[in-house]
Amino acid sequence: MRIGFYRNKGEKRRKKLDKTKFYVVGAGIFTGVTVALYPISVVKTRLQVVSKDTVERNAFSVIRGLLKTDGIPGLYRGFGTVITGATPARVIFLTALETTKVAAFRMVEPFKFSEPTQAAIANGIAGMTSSLFSQAVFVPIDVISQKLMVQGYAGHAKYNGGLDVARKVLKSDGIRGLYRGFGLSVMTYSPSSAVWWASYGSSQRVFWRFLGHGTDLKEAAPNPWTIVSVQAAGGFIAGATASCITTPLDTIKTRLQVMGHERRPSTKQVVRNLIADDGWKGLYRGLGPRFFSMSAWGTSMILAYEYLKRLCVKDD
Repeated sequence: MRIGFYRNKGEKRRKKLDKTKFYVVGAGIFTGVTVALYPISVVKTRLQVVSKDTVERNAFSVIRGLLKTDGIPGLYRGFGTVITGATPARVIFLTALETTKVAAFRMVEPFKFSEPTQAAIANGIAGMTSSLFSQAVFVPIDVISQKLMVQGYAGHAKYNGGLDVARKVLKSDGIRGLYRGFGLSVMTYSPSSAVWWASYGSSQRVFWRFLGHGTDLKEAAPNPWTIVSVQAAGGFIAGATASCITTPLDTIKTRLQVMGHERRPSTKQVVRNLIADDGWKGLYRGLGPRFFSMSAWGTSMILAYEYLKRLCVKDD
């Protein structure tokens, strides 16, 4: 697993993927990961919209409240909407990611940067570009699912499923209502995706160098468990880094998206209210669940992603 050799080999793999298998099997794998980690998103979202008068102001009290009122289904509010919309969003994301990553590596190669720097730049460009494309599908799903996550909580309205949310949003705000917070979503997820993929790509190179795997093509490739461990560690670091950097934007975006038509605030008002309630730390509401979610998601997702690519390589 030479660093330079591995990267070039990875580029060839991307050209030989069985695309049908890649998307079909990928949908199943990522759905499984979503099922496992979705409750953390519900808890994170609820923490981000609480007011200073809300009793449930930490993750454990939110979980207890959900289980007490709704049982296990309470931890999966909005899940059907997310799964329905996630499939096309992921197809767009993965297609843009794979295509852009190859082009980005070719673009930075002439600059003769170090391997970690090349990986950070190329992966960052690919992550940001793919996120930009997928936001067109993801933002309406985000708006609907988040309203379902917080319905009846801290004074928020109740709904009869995702279609009821969409109908009421369209009636009150038109199509713009489904794209509320679109600018902040782009500002949140695009940099977050860029940071995530840049951190993942560069940390992997650092790990390989630390383990003594350089660019010498005569080196023996590491065993599969070492490869998986490095990928998992890179995914964890990437998720942790991205969550710490982008949580304030995510908190503001979430509050904008779940507020009802009658009390729609501006971005400036949201920031002022958060600071008035909790000081500057109010911008980091839900950091704990988001840190855990993005770290766990990062580790799970990248292992699934790398396994999926190996599984879907076409034979020569």
